[in-house]
Amino acid sequence: MRGIGVLLRLSEADGALSLSGLERATGLARSTVDRITATLAHMGYLRLDGRDAVLAPRLMELGNAYLSALRLPRLLDAHADALADELDESVSLAVGDGDGIRFIHQATRRRAMSLSFRIGDLLPSERTAPGPLFATEWEEPEWARWRERRAADPYDHRFPAVPPRTDGPSDEDFEERTREARLTGWALDDQLIEPGLVAIALPVREVRGLADLRGTPLSGRRAASGVRPSDAGIACVASVVSHTSRHTAASLRDTLLPRLRATVDAMERELREAPEPEGRHTPSDLAVWTGASKQELGQDFIESLARGLTVLTAFEEGRAALTLSEVAQATGLARATARRALITLEHLGYLTARDRTFSPTPRVLALGFPPLSRTTLSRIAQPHLADLTGRIHDSTALAVLVGEDIQFTAHVPISRIMSASVTVGTRLPAAATSVGRVILADLPPGERTLNPRRLTARTTTDPADLTAILEQVHRAGYALVDEELEEGLRSLAVPVRDRTGRVVAAVSVAMHTARRTPEQCLAEVLPDLRDTAARVEADLSVAGRFARVSPA
Repeated sequence: MRGIGVLLRLSEADGALSLSGLERATGLARSTVDRITATLAHMGYLRLDGRDAVLAPRLMELGNAYLSALRLPRLLDAHADALADELDESVSLAVGDGDGIRFIHQATRRRAMSLSFRIGDLLPSERTAPGPLFATEWEEPEWARWRERRAADPYDHRFPAVPPRTDGPSDEDFEERTREARLTGWALDDQLIEPGLVAIALPVREVRGLADLRGTPLSGRRAASGVRPSDAGIACVASVVSHTSRHTAASLRDTLLPRLRATVDAMERELREAPEPEGRHTPSDLAVWTGASKQELGQDFIESLARGLTVLTAFEEGRAALTLSEVAQATGLARATARRALITLEHLGYLTARDRTFSPTPRVLALGFPPLSRTTLSRIAQPHLADLTGRIHDSTALAVLVGEDIQFTAHVPISRIMSASVTVGTRLPAAATSVGRVILADLPPGERTLNPRRLTARTTTDPADLTAILEQVHRAGYALVDEELEEGLRSLAVPVRDRTGRVVAAVSVAMHTARRTPEQCLAEVLPDLRDTAARVEADLSVAGRFARVSPA
């Protein structure tokens, strides 16, 4: 429970806090904070950067487990993205989370006035377009909890993703909006969160408990099974979000609602026709790993925290509801240990129990997912580059391909009188650099733009020769460039691949030719460089499973 509290405080602080700040925010003793952060760092869920604790991309595996078990992002994201492209407006998918709504997907438009909500952000239902739609399914106990929360937190301080409420519509207004949503089937947000923000929302419905009738039209399934319309429960809500400089609430309804409705119809058809997932899970050696970690770190490693959090990763697509025995088998934990973890997570609201099975709740996304869902490849790579620089004592960098050039997006210099130094944002000809050749080598020959120009006496300028070099780089998996960009400069690079296997960037080491011979570069630097790229790829794979990771 204390470990989860630390993760929540870090999430609310946008992913980073000093250890003393964590001590104040959680009310825990400094020794407890130190043990918790040491355990989380050993798990790869945060890194200790001097006196600061910083959330690490691997923590997103907890939220990924929930999103995978939910299946909705995998099935519906493409429809939301296509609608955002067509309308040139932001589109989001949200699920209900108690008396709030939590985002599970964001297709955000990049412009000066853009939406800043993130996957995992929690908003109060009464200040959103999806809220009244979810409230149409509330019973009296849910309404009572909502009224209790409104009385205890009238200014919405429990919702850091939205500005605090100063004034606004009364609670009766939300109840009226819910009645209207029940009649019309859609709902509007007319600047309820902040001035200028407007949204329109429609529910995406799925018949509950009728997996055997998938593929039958919604009305046909009701007729075939005697299902009432209310049994077609809300799986999620799709929203189009805009600004009053582009749309009023009325114009959203009049111009965009028909297109949103068509997309929701396609989403519901996707849910009907999607095959049932197969539940396969390779048992982990969690119990062995935690035992070994305890021996390695001693009292600084909190075994119960590691086991409790990792229990959440047992859930995935096809394994959305697990029994105690299935969790124990998936994690390698003893039944008694797994049971204590499950009961604690249920008590905290991260799991729900029904018919002797446990399922993750949207609250799992609160554990670091919002700040980490907006991470970039350069942020992911920076600590790994710093570690590499510390090991080999040469400058390291990350670069991406931009047209015919490469652009450096991360760089860690070395303190030496003479060293290779570039600034983030610097662009260089791709064909004459090791990072550029690594990225170009992954492209089909027809997509390569090769217009080499002579920069030194050793620059390869013949397109045929350069093509042969790229083929050799592709086979070898690295590029070594010797004084072709600048006299006296030698650089070595390896690719960074995303979870699909596509090369999206390259990491490199640069040095003066007097530092190492080419043979020494391959023997002494290449293994560490490949290890660094593998670490970047592992983090990128976790971070990019359900969130977009931009290169810059």
